[in-house]
Amino acid sequence: MTSSSLRAPRVLAVQNSEGSGIGRLLPWWEEMGLQVEVVPGAATPATPEGFDAVVLLGGGFLPDDDRRAPWLPVEWELTRRAVADGVPLLGICLGAQVLAAAVGGTVRGNHGRPERGSCPVSLRREAATDPLFAGLSGELRFIQNHRDQITELPPGVVRLAESEACPVQAFRVGECAWGVQFHPEAGADRLDRWDEAALAEAGLDLRALRAEAEQAEPQSARNAKRLAANFADLVRDVAGGPCGGVAGARELNEIQH
Repeated sequence: MTSSSLRAPRVLAVQNSEGSGIGRLLPWWEEMGLQVEVVPGAATPATPEGFDAVVLLGGGFLPDDDRRAPWLPVEWELTRRAVADGVPLLGICLGAQVLAAAVGGTVRGNHGRPERGSCPVSLRREAATDPLFAGLSGELRFIQNHRDQITELPPGVVRLAESEACPVQAFRVGECAWGVQFHPEAGADRLDRWDEAALAEAGLDLRALRAEAEQAEPQSARNAKRLAANFADLVRDVAGGPCGGVAGARELNEIQH
């Protein structure tokens, strides 16, 4: 038995914004045997060296807003290296947009209809054989809070989920890098921190959003935990070795060129 099989797989989680933490994923993944290290965006390393997986968390800005988040170019490099090296990666909200943009996709700010609260997400047929969504089917509900969208994915990237307001809700790059626009790390209690006055100015009722989220929470939490468990399984499976690393490097090169 090798030393890598004896230790807990290490997961690097990049927190881009103080208000967009790792939430319930941390205790879930620790229960599942992962060792998670959360670092602020400013401390983002340029490579995933020393880690078995990478998670990119959310934030209230665009993936190329270097003025507000000067570490984003380093995060792009980390993302590209993880894809090329076959290191499992999960991008959430802004993190998904970073992944999409880093491989040649398009992200547009203030585009389409914003999604707030507990929102429906429909899995596409491609998700039926995708390991991150194993055991999940049909329409799911997750917390969302975004007005920016991924509007185009490059050839070779697999779109896995969509919604009426946002056509790109989940996608896969190569063998083991995923982006999700929704928030599996957030439960209905996330809405307790939302600005009621700001939502009212946008024509939204925070009380109604809370009630809807609380009603959906039991099933939403089960689905989010299943997704988290699927990612943990992937991380354990490839700990100490690449997940399609050679193919990932070739696909990334083809996407970028």
